[in-house]
Amino acid sequence: MSKGNPQRVWEIDFFRGIALVLMIIFHFLYDLNEFYGFSVQYNSGIYYYIGKVSAISFMLISAVSCSFSSGNFKRAVRFLGVALVITIVSHLYNPAFGIKFGILHFLGTCILLYPLFKGLHKYILVVLGTMIIVTGRYFSGLPVEHNYLFLFSLTGSTWVSSDYYPLFPWLGVFLYGIALGKVLYPRPRSLLRYFRWSKPLSFIGRHTLSIYLIHQPLLLLLIGIYVKLKGE
Repeated sequence: MSKGNPQRVWEIDFFRGIALVLMIIFHFLYDLNEFYGFSVQYNSGIYYYIGKVSAISFMLISAVSCSFSSGNFKRAVRFLGVALVITIVSHLYNPAFGIKFGILHFLGTCILLYPLFKGLHKYILVVLGTMIIVTGRYFSGLPVEHNYLFLFSLTGSTWVSSDYYPLFPWLGVFLYGIALGKVLYPRPRSLLRYFRWSKPLSFIGRHTLSIYLIHQPLLLLLIGIYVKLKGE
């Protein structure tokens, strides 16, 4: 465990910090393309996988962390509260970029659902998670004329959300994370020796939500300053 806090499994913060750095890189590329017109193909190649590895890492880590926390309900409400603010602000800024069910909406909802799954055997979790992923992939290809079932990847042509992680298929990944936690952490003890060089990433991993809130406005501001200076 971390020497600074014997109740924390330090590597969880460390890997969450890595996921956050990857997310910031992806959002930087996204902002360059979508807001400032730079030709960056963030939806293909290595850039695409940076974004997906970040999101999947957050899902797995959040699921594992649920078994350590006695305040999951408060954590879920905090996530959903911030997600609601992001939804409102993004739609006020530009409805074309409005976020309806992004990663924070997803994580908050999954944490609320965690009590339904925490008692299941790890193998059942893996089977159920796989079924949800396969079903979600199937649903995403079905023609739908409305958006009422967006939680299950069933959306029509009018659906817009610049960040979108529906429960089907992504809840399956969260269930994999619960199973992973049962395998790796039957008791909340660190598996890896603590290294001092991990402090920066561990620090931001402990403050992920705060950094998530400020990173996009900061990125847009910095890119905007660069573009303005370059144009002068």
